[in-house]
Amino acid sequence: MDLENKEEMVSEVTETVEVAEVATEENAADDRQARRKGRGRKQKIETSEEKPQSEWTERVVQIRRVTKVVKGGKKLSFRAVVIVGNKKGQVGVGCAKASEVIIAIQKAIADGRKNLVTVPIFKTTIPHPITGRSGSGEVMLRPASQGTGIIAGGSVRLVLELAGIENILSKSLGSKSPLNAAYATIEALKNLTPFSEVAARRGLTLAQLLN
Repeated sequence: MDLENKEEMVSEVTETVEVAEVATEENAADDRQARRKGRGRKQKIETSEEKPQSEWTERVVQIRRVTKVVKGGKKLSFRAVVIVGNKKGQVGVGCAKASEVIIAIQKAIADGRKNLVTVPIFKTTIPHPITGRSGSGEVMLRPASQGTGIIAGGSVRLVLELAGIENILSKSLGSKSPLNAAYATIEALKNLTPFSEVAARRGLTLAQLLN
């Protein structure tokens, strides 16, 4: 084999090695890019996941600044009134005090969940008329037909909404305090008697009682 043929073979091998190295570098770059895309997709999937929402709804009715006379002066604090409900027949009223507004609201929410009341709802309204009292506050509730809506205002309306009642008539009597009105509404809802219980007392079926 002469010298020219040897040089040609060496140059061909060198070109083949260079082409292979270039292809290897391109494949590695493609792999890195694919990994980056995969990581980005994973991150997007992780960030797109939403946390499950709680079925409970909280509404702040009133926040008042209150003072307490102590030795050496007055102690300032905040009182929060919050209504908690799931719109499925359970509702409660919470009241708490704290030195900060956020802490007072959190304590009121916890107090409302501890004092939940189960409301017997019959066809989006209440079974029978009733009146609730709390202190000097008095709230009168009456059943309403479909499409009437919630005829109420202030804290009474919030309690009825979060309880899941859609049609009802109400009238607030006596004290105009939101806390007294809310407690009076809770007292009225607590004393409601479902039709099934009345039918069991009379020895009748629910269909016979309603007819």
